[in-house]
Amino acid sequence: MLDPKLKVAVYMEDHIDSDYGKMGMGVVRYLKNPIVGVVDKTFAGKSMHDFMNLEREVPILKNLEAAIEQGAEVLILGIAPSGGRIPESWNSIIVEALEAGLSIVNGLHDLLAPRWGTQIKNPETQWIWDVRVPQFIPAIATGKAASLTNKRVLFIGTDMAVGKMTSGLELYDDLLKREANVGFIATGQIGITLMGKGIPLDAYKLDHACGAVEQIVMEAAENEIVIVEGQGSLLHPGSSATLPLMRGSCPTHLVLCIRADKKTLRSPEHIAVPDLNEFIALNEALATVVGTYPQAKVIGICANTSMLPEAQAQQFISDLSEKTGIEVTDPVRFGVTGISELLLKD
Repeated sequence: MLDPKLKVAVYMEDHIDSDYGKMGMGVVRYLKNPIVGVVDKTFAGKSMHDFMNLEREVPILKNLEAAIEQGAEVLILGIAPSGGRIPESWNSIIVEALEAGLSIVNGLHDLLAPRWGTQIKNPETQWIWDVRVPQFIPAIATGKAASLTNKRVLFIGTDMAVGKMTSGLELYDDLLKREANVGFIATGQIGITLMGKGIPLDAYKLDHACGAVEQIVMEAAENEIVIVEGQGSLLHPGSSATLPLMRGSCPTHLVLCIRADKKTLRSPEHIAVPDLNEFIALNEALATVVGTYPQAKVIGICANTSMLPEAQAQQFISDLSEKTGIEVTDPVRFGVTGISELLLKD
């Protein structure tokens, strides 16, 4: 777990304005640590306020040296390239960070510690955290989460990188403010970095994936509400995460996440997003398996409307709510009050 007192720099070179920067964006928005800056020479001199709604001031710096001058103690690799591989072009900044005594948080499939661990100057204070390393080998899942009496809220999506983690954290924070007995289960590198625990679901062997989800859901059984961070999408041909999440958590509630500006997948674009009512019915049917598992209903839709002017975003939300009969919001712009109240009332 990352000590919340350590000062952090986030490496996002050339990706502040791309979907591949989601690790960095999540860290900047939610990490409790002081953040001295984001490293990206393309936008140096600007602020992260120029790219996202943010309560704190986070400057964009031209290089790692500038971050070190501001007291950085940890470098978080804030870019998530396709396939989770570390580009060779990152080698220089990794070496620079380690030689300067910084620790590194790496959320990619390629591991840093085996290759760069010998470059650590002071093992007592400096470290490399490869987040996507499974911490246990689970038993094969048995569906026992279905026996729990709490509410298990799984976030699903029409695509990858549509805000499942962000929406889940917004709901988690809102429920905490309402003094609900709520837990958050991180299933990806960003959530684990923020929460300090969880499972890197896509790093588990397929046979172990359901069991890994089941184990951490059972460990959270004391929470009356459990938010399960979603991964991938049933629609995406490169995603295999949704079914293990459904089987392992046996959800009682679902929240669908979408992008307001997309009628196709981001990539590959030839795959169209289907009618949302039909897609919702598909997810509910798969989660429930004709009544074998708990009846899971979509109770909310979280739409990323950041690309729309506010009036247009409000109209989009109103139209979609009327079409689906479901509570719709942009959790970052407009909050999740409606979804929270439904959960607490249900």
